[in-house]
Amino acid sequence: MALIDAVFLARLQFAFTVGFHIVLPSFSIGLASYLMVLEALWLRTGRQVYLDVFQYWLKIFAVGFAMGVVSGLVMSYQFGTNWGVFADKAGPVIGPLMGYEVLTAFFLEAGFLGVMLFGLGRVGRGLHFLATCLVAFGTLLSAFWILSVNSWMQTPAGYTMTPDGRFLPADWWAVIFNPSFPYRLPHMVIASYLSVAFVVGAVGAYHLLRDRQNQAARLMFSMAMWMAVIVAPIQMMVGDQHGLNTLEHQPAKIAAMEGDFDREPGTPLILFGWPNMQAARTDYAVEIPHLGALILTHSWNGAVPGLKEFPREDWPYSPVVFWAFRIMVGLGILMTLMGLYGLFRRWQGRLYASPWLLRGMIAMGPAGFIAVLAGWTTTEVGRQPFTVYGLLRTADSVSPIALPGVAVSLAAFAVVYFIVFGAGIAFLLRMMAKPPATGESGPPPHLPVRSAGIAPAPVLARGGTVQPGAAE
Repeated sequence: MALIDAVFLARLQFAFTVGFHIVLPSFSIGLASYLMVLEALWLRTGRQVYLDVFQYWLKIFAVGFAMGVVSGLVMSYQFGTNWGVFADKAGPVIGPLMGYEVLTAFFLEAGFLGVMLFGLGRVGRGLHFLATCLVAFGTLLSAFWILSVNSWMQTPAGYTMTPDGRFLPADWWAVIFNPSFPYRLPHMVIASYLSVAFVVGAVGAYHLLRDRQNQAARLMFSMAMWMAVIVAPIQMMVGDQHGLNTLEHQPAKIAAMEGDFDREPGTPLILFGWPNMQAARTDYAVEIPHLGALILTHSWNGAVPGLKEFPREDWPYSPVVFWAFRIMVGLGILMTLMGLYGLFRRWQGRLYASPWLLRGMIAMGPAGFIAVLAGWTTTEVGRQPFTVYGLLRTADSVSPIALPGVAVSLAAFAVVYFIVFGAGIAFLLRMMAKPPATGESGPPPHLPVRSAGIAPAPVLARGGTVQPGAAE
């Protein structure tokens, strides 16, 4: 088979578009809840600083939400253009779930977004806070449905199959709450919270380096450091449970993540190395004996399945999975250490007066989103060569399209995305570079939030996590 074919480019195109998109829903999920907390604190305490920070981030939320909606448009179309066979075979299961995401989560967000953005001072405080809560709940509900769909593709349950290979729902409860869903949902939501916490902390640190007395910046930085020290360790525990679930239901993915080709008692933890798919070994391995068994089996002499126990044609591409997983875990450890260092500086009474801490937080600003991208790369490439794990192969899911057609559309997407979303990200960074001020105003009516009112049908994939095949 050629090194690059239509299937590979179709996967690469979906990976490219979802890579842009997944960051934006993660941003909306975390920031909507942060805004809800800020407004609740303002209503309870009456302190102006909470309202100032709320108004500051509300404008940024408006732009980010609109960008997320627009970036989700393309993804749903790809199910019909590049992944028609997958849509035909799995549609009876995933179609209704994605429709529920639109009918519940998206309509809830879009219905109350206008009140949230422009209603402060025009409606009662209680009604405005209710709108903020409903928008925040809508983002979580969106994550619920989209993670349910993607988790079903990872660990399918509650279905029957027709003679021609179509999936039909037999038990909706089992479909929705499939084996991996209870672990993947909190893992993703916490990742969104951490990602936003580090962005907020980086913005606060940036402005504190210029004005140590800026009360809004101090509040941003303080709240972000509390999130880091409390939530980052929780995320590591949730990730551990998620890993155990993956070992039970997708052992080949774990073998690819760990670079294990052979089963051996007291499986070592390979810190670094290069999985050699041809020779079926990990070259240049730096490992710690027994630690892999201790982490994955919680026993000193436990054994983890190796890739050699599975047919070679069912192997995920281990080098990508191996390194993406280590990037995610490494950044998670750094975020935890950053939180602990911030706690130490807080105990010293120098939280806002430590240039190294402030500069470190700025450097770590994008860390959460990089970890999200690395985590989704681990998840999706680790599921290969299947779209529905163990049942429907990626090569059998693609539409009958030729290589030139996919190549042209991929090139067009790359050009448009880098121009449009590059400009959008630059605009967001400009907004964040402006220091928060006392009496911060809310979003003006001309911000592009009307994108939230576009027809719902094309935004079925707005959650951005339903990926037929991320590229290796």
